Amino acid sequence: MEYQNFFTSALERLQAERRYRVFADIERLAGRYPQAIWHSPEGPCPITVWCSNDYLGMGQNRDVTRAMVEAAWRLGTGAGGTRNISGNSNPIVALEAELADLHGKEAALVFTSGYVSNQTGISTLAKLIPNCLILSDALNHNSMIEGVRQSGCDKAIFRHNDLVHLEELLQAAGDRPKLIVFESVYSMDGDISPVHAICDLAERYGAMTYIDEVHAVGMYGPRGAGIAEREGAMHRIDVIEGTLGKAFGVMGGYLTGTRAVMDAIRSFAPGFIFTTALPPAVAAAATASIRHLKESSTERQQQQRQVARTKAVLSGVGLPVLDTVTHIVPVMVGDAEACKAASDRLLNKHGIYIQPINYPTVPRGTERLRITPGPFHSNAHIDALAAALVEVWTALRLPLERKVQAAE
Repeated sequence: MEYQNFFTSALERLQAERRYRVFADIERLAGRYPQAIWHSPEGPCPITVWCSNDYLGMGQNRDVTRAMVEAAWRLGTGAGGTRNISGNSNPIVALEAELADLHGKEAALVFTSGYVSNQTGISTLAKLIPNCLILSDALNHNSMIEGVRQSGCDKAIFRHNDLVHLEELLQAAGDRPKLIVFESVYSMDGDISPVHAICDLAERYGAMTYIDEVHAVGMYGPRGAGIAEREGAMHRIDVIEGTLGKAFGVMGGYLTGTRAVMDAIRSFAPGFIFTTALPPAVAAAATASIRHLKESSTERQQQQRQVARTKAVLSGVGLPVLDTVTHIVPVMVGDAEACKAASDRLLNKHGIYIQPINYPTVPRGTERLRITPGPFHSNAHIDALAAALVEVWTALRLPLERKVQAAE
């Protein structure tokens, strides 16, 4: 049997659908972000990155990098194994205390990634609740979908942010235990969930709540705890999940909640028990980033200014920008091949790096360039981006809505 043919055929199908992904070899430059070096086939080229999830540039913050380097020199590089075998490194203990404080919860539990914290957190929680029904938003991230699937529990999918549909499903569930899982910021369309209204329904129908704040932590709320903090709703949510790999600029995921819930997940979750722990240096860097953003609003305010300016400038030159209330700036293309061609032309001709977002990340026909302005994108960067996108749209014969003077 020619096993290689199975894999070759699968890849050929991806290529035929224009969904085959090519990763650029990029070298980020600490202290110069969003500038980077692209190692192209012709050699190193300077580029500007416009699609990073290091939303606030904390991956290059000197307090953060210093904490990582000093911890590595002092404690070594690796964690030495799982926490069940090697124990807790002191930096992880400090990190979990910092996260619990950030979200106003009794305890926190750190994982190797946000994906793992969702996948193993949701599945473990639901398994420990007899006869649990999981109610999941239709646009939840794949990690949440996998957590729901792996729980083996009954599930009901409510239409995205549709409170009427969610209430219908809660009513139909009766008195059985229920877990509502949803996100605060949805990263592809950039919209926000009605947190208080979902909590109202959860309280009315006796459901637990689980919110994914990965695209909000660090960036919203007085201390950067996310949308739930901004809305004054953290105390109403049972489990708050977040990531250390986006606005905090490091790596890892986490859950926060009551001491009993966190201890139960620690004791029963395979994704925690059997996974090597975060290295102490990574935990120390994440703690430094969280502490900085608890005290400093400078990065958040500058990001919000540059996001607003980017939206205004791109819309002003006629680009099809999806209207959002968050830091996510989707420029809609609507075709996988054109989206990839636009991304390639931006990189090769203009030195601008924006990855195409195609199916299955978004539905077919809604392909887009997902732009994430940060505090270190200057006005000149924004103007250059707008000019480059107009050139690309013109070259590829994509429709521009209208052309007016770019905003100052």
